Amino acid sequence: MSGIEKATALRQRKGDRRITALTAYDYPTARLLDEAGVDLLLVGDSLGMVVLGYPDTTHVTLEHMLHHTAAVARAEPKALVLGDLPIDSYPDPETALASARQLVEAGADAVKLEGGIRQAEKVRAITEAGIPVCGHLGMLPQRVLEEGGYRKKGKTPEQAAAILEGAEALIEAGVFAIVLESVVADTAAEITRSISVPTIGIGCGETTCDGEVAVVTDLVGSFPWFVPPFAKPEADVATSVRKAALAYVNRVQES
Repeated sequence: MSGIEKATALRQRKGDRRITALTAYDYPTARLLDEAGVDLLLVGDSLGMVVLGYPDTTHVTLEHMLHHTAAVARAEPKALVLGDLPIDSYPDPETALASARQLVEAGADAVKLEGGIRQAEKVRAITEAGIPVCGHLGMLPQRVLEEGGYRKKGKTPEQAAAILEGAEALIEAGVFAIVLESVVADTAAEITRSISVPTIGIGCGETTCDGEVAVVTDLVGSFPWFVPPFAKPEADVATSVRKAALAYVNRVQES
């Protein structure tokens, strides 16, 4: 399936079976997650923290994203490969389209960018060129330095209305879905009911959105130094790696 076909299929899932999404940053992880039947693989700029060791996503470059998107795409997944446009890669519609085209050339089926009303013209430029776009509203990691930290969004009627207004602008510009991050549960649920495209939640409470996305290192427990309070690990890879490395060290030293 083409990227447009995959994005259209996900958009049509609104009100039907919930969408499953996980981040992937490399070839073997992409293969494993795709074999498990995940609907969407997000090559997220979260790789800046959980792969590259930066304190936040603001250090991630387009070159980083192209490198990791290409690795994921080599797995030839059935899932939609969604590449994040990193900070400073979409300051205007022309640059946004050029960056999106590079991600698609690297293997992405679609791209994601953060923000609402002020991003609508950039979204329109990309979608009119035939590249599917996913929006991202609520807490925006690329603005963490501006806002002085990670904060829950949609706590007041005014905040909720602003998120909804941003969602409507993105939909009008052509997005096929919108990620809602760290939006209070009631607001996330109301926005999900109010808009025509699927919402994919992270840190928004269970079943409030049309789907859910998780950072794969949180899911498998491979990044133990920080685990978000909303994460639900299903494995403890970090402990397994430590044990395996210790066993190796002991075997080599004792031989």
